[in-house]
Amino acid sequence: MNAVINLKNVVLETDRLILREWQETDLNDFFEYASVDGVGQMAGWQPHKNIEESTFVLDMFIREGKTFAVVLKENNKAIGSVGIEKLSTEIDGYENMSGRELGYVLNKDYWGQGLMPEAVKAVINYCFKTVDCDYLLCSCSPQNRQSARVMEKRGFRFVLEKTRKLTDGTTRAARYHILDNPNR
Repeated sequence: MNAVINLKNVVLETDRLILREWQETDLNDFFEYASVDGVGQMAGWQPHKNIEESTFVLDMFIREGKTFAVVLKENNKAIGSVGIEKLSTEIDGYENMSGRELGYVLNKDYWGQGLMPEAVKAVINYCFKTVDCDYLLCSCSPQNRQSARVMEKRGFRFVLEKTRKLTDGTTRAARYHILDNPNR
């Protein structure tokens, strides 16, 4: 079952990052990375073709209140996102437990610097300590080694592989990983 999420006025900090609600003023930063080939495809969406497409998605992020903007402290630039999504699949033995699924994306210019594992760690702590989730899911395509590496670094364990429908309408194999709340 899905834990209740509302990120209104929630701000998380790490050594290098601030995770906060998206704002309309983040539009240019968002479009900068969302329009780059190779960024969204790994998560199942095509590069944004124009600023209007990014505006539509950004408005959705703001309205739904379940996606953090990942912002560099040093310059206040939005360089990615971490969404606390509804569960996309059921896991045997977890049917009566409260959970959510994490999804993340990062500006290609910042890959390989350990920023996404840092952001995901903060969101995991928030989900387990504040939201009181029993578990978290994370998934990626078998080819997406960067996302799989983030999951490994944060302690997620592989549980199953199955076909999933993506936001762009295509289907693809997805490898699901789970992390249990250590306080249970």
